[in-house]
Amino acid sequence: MLWNIIVWIIVGALAGWIASMIMGRDASMGAIANIIIGIIGAFIGGWVISLFGIDVSTGKLTLASILTAILGAVILLAIIKLLTRGRAR
Repeated sequence: MLWNIIVWIIVGALAGWIASMIMGRDASMGAIANIIIGIIGAFIGGWVISLFGIDVSTGKLTLASILTAILGAVILLAIIKLLTRGRAR
């Protein structure tokens, strides 16, 4: 159980950090924000991938699961960018 939580945090941090670099927000996000974005992104990415009939939820740390989390994190950051456009940072 503890190992699963540690893996979620590591994958979330990695996915959030890579997605923030892709979206050009790396300088404005901290480690905690990267972890949260990455974990939520994993859920979003899993949902999007499942729409195409692909299941990557094996419960194991795989390249497919990391890429899915990155995809979802990029989608989440794009939505956040659309919603916060024009607001002061």
